[in-house]
Amino acid sequence: MANVSLQGITRQFGNVTAIEDITFEVPDHAFWVLVGPSGCGKSTILRTIAGLESITKGKLYIGEQLVNNIPARQRDVAMVFQNYALYPHMTVAENLAFGLKMRRESPQAIATRIQTVARSLDIEHLLKRKPKQLSGGQQQRVALGRAIARQPQVFLLDEPLSNLDVQLRDDTRAELKQLHQNIGITTIYVTHNQVEAMTLADQVVVLKDGKIQQIGSPQTVYAHPANRMVASFLGNPPMNILPVIYDSDCLIIGHQQSISLKSALRQQINPSQGQRFDLGIRPEHITLNHSELTSNDQDSLKLEVNVVEPLGRETLIKAMIPETNLELNLLADANWQGKQGDRISVKFDLEQLFIFEPNSGLLINN
Repeated sequence: MANVSLQGITRQFGNVTAIEDITFEVPDHAFWVLVGPSGCGKSTILRTIAGLESITKGKLYIGEQLVNNIPARQRDVAMVFQNYALYPHMTVAENLAFGLKMRRESPQAIATRIQTVARSLDIEHLLKRKPKQLSGGQQQRVALGRAIARQPQVFLLDEPLSNLDVQLRDDTRAELKQLHQNIGITTIYVTHNQVEAMTLADQVVVLKDGKIQQIGSPQTVYAHPANRMVASFLGNPPMNILPVIYDSDCLIIGHQQSISLKSALRQQINPSQGQRFDLGIRPEHITLNHSELTSNDQDSLKLEVNVVEPLGRETLIKAMIPETNLELNLLADANWQGKQGDRISVKFDLEQLFIFEPNSGLLINN
């Protein structure tokens, strides 16, 4: 096992900078997740650690060893790809054994290791089958097993669950977390799925356009996002972001509606009359008023229902602010009976507001 340290890593392809000044250190035995939208550079970082991409600038350490110029085969890392990359002409047992044979392990050691790994992944009954005889989930377990069998210092996973259906993805995600708890190999996991990031990670690295936006525990990044991009990316449904204008201790939303700005928050952001901000609030912090349009509370907003999505235990409502193109996501009880076109009244939890600088996107009330 080993820690992984990236110090100012930059990777350029001609005039294109894929990742820039990437700096973080994954401790030994930790499980870190790189997350962000497609094209943000997360897979490039993983491939750089694996030795599949060269480093334009910076230093990369695995344990105490500087590995910038060390070939991939000598880095003692194991990588699992999105497409499994199993050898179709080999059985499951032969796929599991392949890396060990390349390292000239003894037949007895290989057999013992295969049985141990197969038992831990519940694929003992599949050892004589070939990949084409396996389901997607079974193939993924074999790919994981082949990497685990090598007992590498570092485990690299590049969107390994993206080809699985929803239920199987959830099951495999839980098994993967339990597996890491059992074997404790330093793991770096890449995904664009924020649910995987939140549930698996000890620490999350959020990326955009090849740059780190924030590093922290899943709960810290969710509750205290560094900027608008992080706030809107993590969360399902995503955070609502609304342009607002400060006017006499209120934030004006749309043309006529407003909410009060509490004194503590006002002191944090120190607004001036007419100043523009981006207001963020998560769907779970918006309450549906039962009194609907009869509410005279100045902090109640009037909306028009656009889409109703029953989710089983709750209902997702997408509603528009009248006379604008601003849409909000909010959650209601599962038995809510509204429909498209209904007028509703909602109230924001004023203790759960996020205020962002509109140009830079940085969080002001941190």
